[in-house]
Amino acid sequence: MNLETLDLARLQFAFTVSFHILFPAITIGLASYLAVLEGLWLRRKEEVYRDLYHFWSKIFAVNFGMGVVSGLVMAYQFGTNWSGFSAFAGSITGPLLTYEVLTAFFLEAGFLGVMLFGWHKVGPGLHFFATLMVAIGTLVSTFWILASNSWMHTPQGHEIVDGRVIPADWLAVIFNPSFPYRLVHMSIAAFLATAFFVGASGAWHLLRGRNTPAVRTMFSMAMWMALLVAPVQLLVGDAHGLNTLQHQPAKIAAIEGHWDNAEGGPTPLILVGWPDMQREETRFKVEVPVLGSLILRHSTTEAIPALKEFAAQDRPNSTVIFWTFRLMVGLGLLMIVVGLCSLWLRWRGRLYDSRPFLHLVLWMGPSGLVALLAGWVTTEMGRQPWVVYGLMRTRDAVAPHGAAQLTLTLLLFVVVYFTVFGVGFAYLLRLVRKGPQTAEGRAPAQGGAGQQSTAARPLSAAGDPDNDTSTDNRGS
Repeated sequence: MNLETLDLARLQFAFTVSFHILFPAITIGLASYLAVLEGLWLRRKEEVYRDLYHFWSKIFAVNFGMGVVSGLVMAYQFGTNWSGFSAFAGSITGPLLTYEVLTAFFLEAGFLGVMLFGWHKVGPGLHFFATLMVAIGTLVSTFWILASNSWMHTPQGHEIVDGRVIPADWLAVIFNPSFPYRLVHMSIAAFLATAFFVGASGAWHLLRGRNTPAVRTMFSMAMWMALLVAPVQLLVGDAHGLNTLQHQPAKIAAIEGHWDNAEGGPTPLILVGWPDMQREETRFKVEVPVLGSLILRHSTTEAIPALKEFAAQDRPNSTVIFWTFRLMVGLGLLMIVVGLCSLWLRWRGRLYDSRPFLHLVLWMGPSGLVALLAGWVTTEMGRQPWVVYGLMRTRDAVAPHGAAQLTLTLLLFVVVYFTVFGVGFAYLLRLVRKGPQTAEGRAPAQGGAGQQSTAARPLSAAGDPDNDTSTDNRGS
């Protein structure tokens, strides 16, 4: 298997998974956000929460539909492009993904119709229960996906028989050493990505003079989320880094661009630089003495592992993950700054009319998704050259396709994905620009007041963003 074929297979999977991961992240966050909104509506009977629920449920429906489609395509690639991996580790990854379908997907699918179309057809308590089940389903899905992926990073609870992995202890497989850290880190990342998406939409409407109670409420809730959760993510990320240092030291060395410990003493933190894989050094570096050891060892004397301690063929590509990690951390720190600024402006009574801050939040809208993508590139490229860390190399996992086949299918993926999901993103933005509508601002549905036409698919819950025909007067 030549290198060109391997690189094309990796590039194709990276392309499809990068598109896919954006949708589950927003789905996870919006599902929980909708549950909070409906809970507040039932408790306080304030119409603003009901209006926000119906607005964001439409965006959730579109996002959910695109996530399902992109996830199916990605799953098929395990058999088409990575048959070696499926043959080697399928007895573990296959059941874990099956558990995800049998629990999370069935839970979501079973209650999704009630959540999206049952507002006028079932009682308030049952509808709220359906919303909670969908929210729990998204988190259960995260649990199983992260269990499978984390096992690939820190495999345990298995035996190797006749060249294949056989599960020996399912609890050890699922609760592998990196799983708890990665589960919490990913879940918080999804909540932050959603918070800044919601916050940016609120900022966009406020900048255009639409200072309604619904817009102010969703903007305020997003800023509270940023203030409270972004610092927690920093602490979780530190714990995750310590866990990675213990189980994947080569990844940490590559992230830090740290090549050798010949001089002894503590390790500095390289702020910026250019890790050169050929010259085995980080060029043009700007570093802070001792800080690397302080962050990663919580010590001022102990050094961290260096890349030269590992064979050249076992080193991750430091040039890439050095920068993706810094992009992720930089955006995370900026999120904390935004949260603190929102607290100060809230105290000053200027949260909704400080145009520089609103512009900042608007530009920060994609930051959660960008940070999430940067984090995934860091953790997945940092695992290389292993597909199952320490057990199977990536070059042994790829299917025996030719470079021409992979080139053609990659080009087809690029064209189809940018066409289909480009339209989907444009539709989502149209929905966001429409903004939340009050019950008085909606036209009656074709079936009469208080009724909705029968929907055939989840995407139909979004309706037409230029002609909102839903009526949402339950309980008013």
